[in-house]
Amino acid sequence: MILLFDIGNTHTHVGLGTRSRVVASHDFPTGDLAGGKRLAALRKFVGGRKPCGAALCSVVPAATATARSLAEEITGSPALQLTPETIRGVGIRYPKPQTIGQDRLANAIAVHALFGAPSVVVDFGTAVTFDVVDRMGDYVGGIIAPGLAAMTDYLHEKTALLPRIAIRPTRAIIGRNTEEAMLVGAVHGYRGLVRGLIGELRSELGVRRLPVVATGGYARLIARGVPEISAVRPSLTLEGLRLLWWAHHRTAA
Repeated sequence: MILLFDIGNTHTHVGLGTRSRVVASHDFPTGDLAGGKRLAALRKFVGGRKPCGAALCSVVPAATATARSLAEEITGSPALQLTPETIRGVGIRYPKPQTIGQDRLANAIAVHALFGAPSVVVDFGTAVTFDVVDRMGDYVGGIIAPGLAAMTDYLHEKTALLPRIAIRPTRAIIGRNTEEAMLVGAVHGYRGLVRGLIGELRSELGVRRLPVVATGGYARLIARGVPEISAVRPSLTLEGLRLLWWAHHRTAA
């Protein structure tokens, strides 16, 4: 059993993984982690299980040291952090590997292991990211767009009359009020964006078959209207960290 940390801008996702799968997960605000408030909650999450190690990825440097300390407190050993130097399972063909978000590398590890190559991950987080593994099994880059909540929050903050809305499903195509019109733009608009970009990626990679895996907070919502998405895997990033740790464990053994 290993402890997993995916530290994002808004939320931190923690999990417990075995050799075969992620068996439990929990989310909490990353601000709480940076503030050092989470040791008791993590101990409760772990319960009577005894993780033998930990793996983490982080896009929030201010929270990384705290997570490493928490992981060592619970497991008794230093955490393995995903970087271009520690990555296993995919190659990297990218001009400046150190600039790649560690969560994006974790997604690439997982999608390659579970769906083969070429393949694409669409991660609906604070930003919407597309990450591409080419037919050679290398991470080659991707696409970054504003997240759904970021877009609607921006509209609220930069206009006098548009409200802050909660993203939720809508069947409407023509909004009959301001909130509904914003929902149409967010939900159906992002489905159109995702479908269009998947088509462009398929052409760029020169393939007809392209597994596309969605993860992140709004993955299920958007995937309902995007037949090009092959699967939704909420724990994909944690799966990548799980695979990373066991790959290093096998190497060490």
